[in-house]
Amino acid sequence: MPTPPVSPLENAPRPEVARIRGVSKKFTIRKDSSIKERVVTLGRAGRRHKKEFWALRDVDLDIYAGETIGLIGHNGSGKSTLLKVIGGIVDPTSGTVEERGRLAALLELGAGFHPDLTGRENVFLNASVLGLSREETEAQFDDIVAFASIGDFIDTQVKFYSSGMYVRLAFAVAVHTDPDVLLVDEVLAVGDEAFQRKCMDRIRDFQKEGRTIILVTHSLDQVVELCGRAVLLHHGEVLFDGAPPTAVARFRDLLEERRVAERDAADPGAPRPQGSVDSVRAVVVGRDPGEPLHPGDDLEIHLTLSSSHLDKWGCRVQIDDHMGHKMFVTGTDWLKTPVDPMTGSADVSFVLKDPPLAGGKYFINATLIDGHGNDLHNIMQATSFNVEFDPRATGYMRIDVEGSATSGR
Repeated sequence: MPTPPVSPLENAPRPEVARIRGVSKKFTIRKDSSIKERVVTLGRAGRRHKKEFWALRDVDLDIYAGETIGLIGHNGSGKSTLLKVIGGIVDPTSGTVEERGRLAALLELGAGFHPDLTGRENVFLNASVLGLSREETEAQFDDIVAFASIGDFIDTQVKFYSSGMYVRLAFAVAVHTDPDVLLVDEVLAVGDEAFQRKCMDRIRDFQKEGRTIILVTHSLDQVVELCGRAVLLHHGEVLFDGAPPTAVARFRDLLEERRVAERDAADPGAPRPQGSVDSVRAVVVGRDPGEPLHPGDDLEIHLTLSSSHLDKWGCRVQIDDHMGHKMFVTGTDWLKTPVDPMTGSADVSFVLKDPPLAGGKYFINATLIDGHGNDLHNIMQATSFNVEFDPRATGYMRIDVEGSATSGR
C-alpha cells in the first residue's frame, strides 16, 4: 500500500478520506431472459440458468485527502464497480468501506434528470439528489447555467435538448456541489472540445483546492497527465498500486499479451508460398529482456524470414505508438542493405541508435517485400517494447531541454 502523501503546507501526512478493506462484489448473471423462462426454470434446474461473476475480489485501498487516483484496467476488470462501491451506490458482498466528507459521483450523467421537466427544474432536482439544499443550489445556479452554456434553453424541457446540452448541464450540476471527494467515471469526454477543456480546467481547480479525485478512464495519457497515483485492476483484483507511468506500462503489457493470444488463436489463413515473416524480436541493447528503453540506449529489431526461393527481396519495419500513429519506418531497400537470394531462411537486424521516443509502449510492424517493393507478407504489431517515461515532459519525442527563468526586471 502506498505511503500516505504529505501535505506541502502542514508537512504532515494527509488524513484518510476512504478506507477499503477486503471488498468483494458478486453479481448473478441470469441466462433466462423472460418471465416465462424463469418460471419454467424455477427450482433446482434454475441453477443451471444462473452464473456468478465476481467483479471485485478482496480489494484493499487507502485513499488520502488531496490525491488524484486513476483506476485503470480492461473492460470487466471492476473499475466502475469499485467506484460505485466507494460512492455507496452498490453494497459490497463482503468487506468494508469507511469514508468521510461530502462525496459527488459523476457516474451516469443526467441519471437524475426527468425529461418532462425544464433545465431549471432539473438543476434543483439533481442538485438535491447530490446533497445540496435549495439555498445552496440557488447560490450556485447562475454559475451552473454559465458553465453548461445552456443560455435561453434553461427553461425548456430537457427532452428537447441535444445530447451535448444534456450532458453539459448534468456535468455542470455535479461539479458545483462543492465535494470533498469527486468520483469520475468516463465523463471527461463529454461535449465538444471547448467544453472538454472546461471540464479539465475544473478538475485541475479541484486539485489545487486539495480535493480528492478518483477517476476511471480509458484514456491512459489522461491518467499520466492528471493523476499522482494509479490503481491497475485485473479480473477484480488490484494488480498494481503506485506511480501512473508504471501502472500504464503494466496495463499496456496486459493488453498486448491478450492481443497476441487472440492473434495466435485465430485462423492463420492461406499458406504463403512466396515467403513469410516468421518472428520479430525487439531487444534493448545491454539490458535484460523486458526492461524499458532508457535515454542513450540502442534498440535492436531482429527478424527471421523464410521462403522456398527469392532472388530479390527485402524487409521493412514500422514503429507505431499505442494509438497506431506511425512513428518511424525504415527498410533494407532504403538503407541499401545488400541481401543474397533467400532459399530457406534469413535473419535481418536493424539497430536504432538512441531513438528519441517519448515514454510509453510501442509496436513493431514487419513486412517482407520482393525486389520491386511489393508486399509479400506482413505482420501488424508483431512485437512491442516499452520506453521509460520522462517526468520532465510529455509528447511524442524525447528531447534534451535546458530551462532558464529570470524575474525582477
